Amino acid sequence: MNITLKSGQRCGVTSAPSSKSHAQRLLICAGLGEGAVTLDCGDISKDIAAAASCVQTLCANVTELGEGVLRVEPCAKPTSGAKALHCGESGSTLRFLIPVCGALGESVVFKMEGRLSERPLSPLDEVLTAHGMTLERIGTELHCAGRLTGGEFEIAGNVSSQFISGLLFVLPLLNTDSTLTVTGKLESSAYIAMTENALRQSGIKFTKNDNVYTIPGRQRYHLSEACTVEGDLSNAAFFLCMGALSDEGVTVQNIPERTSQGDKRIIDILRLFGADVAVSGDSVTVKKGRLTACTVDAAEIPDLVPVVSTVAAAAEGDTHIINAARVRLKESDRLMTTATLLRSLGASVEELPDGLIIHGGKPLHGGTIDSFNDHRIAMSAAVAACICTDPVTVTGCECVNKSFPRFWEKFNGLECRQ
Repeated sequence: MNITLKSGQRCGVTSAPSSKSHAQRLLICAGLGEGAVTLDCGDISKDIAAAASCVQTLCANVTELGEGVLRVEPCAKPTSGAKALHCGESGSTLRFLIPVCGALGESVVFKMEGRLSERPLSPLDEVLTAHGMTLERIGTELHCAGRLTGGEFEIAGNVSSQFISGLLFVLPLLNTDSTLTVTGKLESSAYIAMTENALRQSGIKFTKNDNVYTIPGRQRYHLSEACTVEGDLSNAAFFLCMGALSDEGVTVQNIPERTSQGDKRIIDILRLFGADVAVSGDSVTVKKGRLTACTVDAAEIPDLVPVVSTVAAAAEGDTHIINAARVRLKESDRLMTTATLLRSLGASVEELPDGLIIHGGKPLHGGTIDSFNDHRIAMSAAVAACICTDPVTVTGCECVNKSFPRFWEKFNGLECRQ
């Protein structure tokens, strides 16, 4: 499906959707617990639905009580064969639940879609096989079996924070105490902090000394009976960036005042570009300032690369996006697809092995943008329409359902100033 967007600045008030990253963590904690939990997830994106479906198949009954409200009731799920877990394109669902299956001693077949089967599982697979599991990738399926044993675990910190989170979820469940040592440079540490907070919220005990976790075994999850998922900074970023390109500005509500989300850095980045940013409680208002180029280190904020690059196209000078090699392994090769998006609209962009250089300040025309079935590319195209002279058509626009099903509705709810 295609959508054509009018060119021109946007202004008005909107709200952030619920964080899929937070929702997925709470779903797993609830599914591994001992009592029923009600989760207010707001909009149910494809990634949240994938996590809920897998938890439902694996270890709990998950029902929708109302719009975006899920009830999770842990229960035994006997089966005569391997359980089929449909994780869609959700890398976090897959990487979190592979260790969970080992902790439960379940034989499962993960069904993967899109580019998910191409994304790396090493070194997580080696760590798990060294502790009792077997993993075999067959096309778009991942077959897992065996029971995970506790002890000493060690994993590199510079491949995926999801590997570390997956281990943190399960080590408290094992029959023996364990240690987890994270080696080398740690990237996307904020996502690990989000997992740590979910564990603490569930009553799980652990200690952390620099890069070493000490985790007692034989623990059980005890999440509160009612939990609310916090607003999502990674998706709020699209509207905040629209504000940075708007004389009248955009206000985004449902921004958590205290959060472990690394993408809260979007506020500082927009200030660095020169935008006018005002924070009031759970609302953030951004207006256009004199935008000038800067350097953005993407090591801790990989999901912000496409939308920050779009703002850079409007900023005077050369913006450098650095330490971004990992974004090539997302739903698309996001260095290539971000560069393609901006070039298609007339921007000058250099693609580097681990980053981008955006030569900003040049007027952009409209055109047709391939979303590459990547939700963040499609939504970044909507931001780019704010600085184009002609309409922008986005192909495959339904891909936003992965993380933000109501994005186009909220986008169209803003006023357009041409």
